Amino acid sequence: MSHRDASAGVPSSSSAGGGRVRQRRRSSEVPQEVNKANGGGAHLLIDDKSKYKSMWTRIRSSVWMIGGFAFIIYMGHLYIWAMIVVIQIFMAMELFNLGRRAHEDRHLPGFRLLNWHFFFTVMLYVYGRFLSRQLVNTVTSDKFLYQLVSGLIKYQMFICYFLYIAGIVCFILTLKKRMYKYQFGRFAWTHMILFVVFAQSSFTVGNIFEGIFWFLLPASLIVINDIAAYFFGFFFGRTPLIKLSPKKTWEGFIGASVTTIISAFVLANVMGRFQWLTCPRKDLSTGWLYCDPGPMFKPKYYSLEGWLPDWFPWNEVSVLPVQKHALALGLFASSIAPFGGFFASGFKRAFKIKDFGDSIPGHGGITDRMDCQSWADGDGCVFLHLLSVIHCNSKHFC
Repeated sequence: MSHRDASAGVPSSSSAGGGRVRQRRRSSEVPQEVNKANGGGAHLLIDDKSKYKSMWTRIRSSVWMIGGFAFIIYMGHLYIWAMIVVIQIFMAMELFNLGRRAHEDRHLPGFRLLNWHFFFTVMLYVYGRFLSRQLVNTVTSDKFLYQLVSGLIKYQMFICYFLYIAGIVCFILTLKKRMYKYQFGRFAWTHMILFVVFAQSSFTVGNIFEGIFWFLLPASLIVINDIAAYFFGFFFGRTPLIKLSPKKTWEGFIGASVTTIISAFVLANVMGRFQWLTCPRKDLSTGWLYCDPGPMFKPKYYSLEGWLPDWFPWNEVSVLPVQKHALALGLFASSIAPFGGFFASGFKRAFKIKDFGDSIPGHGGITDRMDCQSWADGDGCVFLHLLSVIHCNSKHFC
């Protein structure tokens, strides 16, 4: 508060007959004694209260998000895909609004609509490529729908190319004098958003229909890494990690890495024993799946005799082959995923904003929560698949 604001509404010493006015101390002011007791104001009690209030707001939002996420996972492949599409739309909405100028947009009617034209054109191309087999298998019982869908898939690339060229033509026709730089800047910005939103998450959708396991494990590890980094940094953080994110600490990074790797080994064992998580989905139906688990999900038993005392209740331990790959994925998620957050932090600093949005209390926008996911989840799924292929080839399982 400035001196002018602080003195507003208070009579001066010369007014009211020159009587001296005694000012009451405001409740928001902190006595100097408290300042000294708290290290010169570095860790004020009021700041601590705000800090813990923010933490509880963040925890409540996280509980709601995790609960909703678990429910969607329970519903199955199609609902997970729908969730990803909704997330992509919200991310695009938040990113489209960055750098937008209201004055220029008023003189460009339909320019926002053109951005969404490119967005849904790319969505049609990407998901048409990834889900064509499942779509055809879904309509095989109806001859007319089968022929219609087969024809659309056959000419899908041509249709998407035509839609994209139509968008280019419309963009050129909307160019106006003295606004060329702004329009081409927004055009480039739109294509960068399409890359950021679709490049990783689209591969994630492809992995979902190969088995929810391949989506759920990497996504869970990134969430665990984010939560662990927050709590380790909150309680033990002392050493700054990177200038882009002043609140990130080495203690949080290392603690989250260890937690993520251990969680990867344990979660792979738990998730790998449920067929509805490991079975691939061949169509777009929503029923439960039953299949013969592959060699990576068949447990191997190792004896513990001679390693542990006789009174120990377990004589052997069962390990799934996929758990070995999960360790590598845990290391990948704990070392690569944080750089998605660092990238987003640099992005926000460039635009001088705190968050991409305010749709999630305590977290910011959808993009703020999906920065690590969009950076590492798609790569993590592909990375885990590559490991599985290497394992199959080396052991002659496939």
